Amino acid sequence: MDQKKQVQAQFGANAAAYATSTVHAKGASLGRLLALVRPLPHWHALDIATGAGHTAFTFAPHVAHVVAADITAEMLQQTRQLAAEKTLPNVTVCTADAEELPFASASFDLVTCRIAPHHFVEIGRFLSESVRVLRPGGVLAIVDNVVPGSRLRGKKANLLRAAGEYVNAFEKLRDPSHNRCLSLEEWSEAFAAAGCPLQHQETAQKGMEFDWWASRMQTTPETTTRLRAMLVQAPEPVLAFLTPQYSGDRITFHLTEAILIGRK
Repeated sequence: MDQKKQVQAQFGANAAAYATSTVHAKGASLGRLLALVRPLPHWHALDIATGAGHTAFTFAPHVAHVVAADITAEMLQQTRQLAAEKTLPNVTVCTADAEELPFASASFDLVTCRIAPHHFVEIGRFLSESVRVLRPGGVLAIVDNVVPGSRLRGKKANLLRAAGEYVNAFEKLRDPSHNRCLSLEEWSEAFAAAGCPLQHQETAQKGMEFDWWASRMQTTPETTTRLRAMLVQAPEPVLAFLTPQYSGDRITFHLTEAILIGRK
């Protein structure tokens, strides 16, 4: 199946779950992103791959207008409903492909995208489109999971890159719509190539309970068993990154989330 159709199918089937997901609706990165960006009241903002709209809702009280854009119709329906419940009349929804945005150049003061780029086929195209629709001096703020990586040579660097591929394979087994998480090094290079050099980056770990993490994507029992085996039997660099902990049959682990902010 085409990657974008897979994303639509996966998120369309699970749209209601994303509306109430703690990671998406109340993740620590939401408040931190707002504090770092410091939006101004006259700004017009675009939230790409908005999902159920949580990032758009966070910024809406602080800006003039927010366009919440997504490729999945069911997600946008959740956004409409939640915006009405929250009484946020300055949020509008729009169907949009992150790699081919239907907006004029220099339309927005702020572009955000949170916990979504790992689903995109062409990160470079997504970034160039995001920068295109920003006004000069506009802010691009991205939050996404990252994986180990290195631009260096040598055994240690190779092990880090291999660990990154392992984590991506682990994620993709759980969610076939997952494409690829980037490393911090790759993100820095991609921002620069798009003409929006990074001004700030930071990372934070977020705890995951394995059974909840797997069941949210409605994985089959067979896939859940394979995921558990991948986690338990992971190479040392992967274990050091995911830090699994065991308590009886319960497994918890950590993903690493990055906040990346650039200015056009």
